[in-house]
Amino acid sequence: MATNAFAAGAYAAIQNIGGLKGGMPKVAPATGAEAGFSSLLTSALDKVGNAGANADVQALSVAGGKANVVDVVTAVAESETAIQTLVAVRDRVISAYEEIMRMQI
Repeated sequence: MATNAFAAGAYAAIQNIGGLKGGMPKVAPATGAEAGFSSLLTSALDKVGNAGANADVQALSVAGGKANVVDVVTAVAESETAIQTLVAVRDRVISAYEEIMRMQI
């Protein structure tokens, strides 16, 4: 039961990253390309959170004898792939930011 609560907290944290609740202040409303990137990023974070939550639901269903093990394995694999993609994108964004910071003005 503690593992389930931990997983639910992790998925909630991933979904809260998109809104930056209590995080960085909003300077100005996003327009144009900024709004597109922001919505794309928020959508990607929501998909990662939903994939993880789906994996949990499938795992609980198979524990109750209501689902097939293949469905659980598929849901967990999708969740893992989504998280790996999110981490790869995060690493690229950080790398680009560091490169911009090293540029001479």
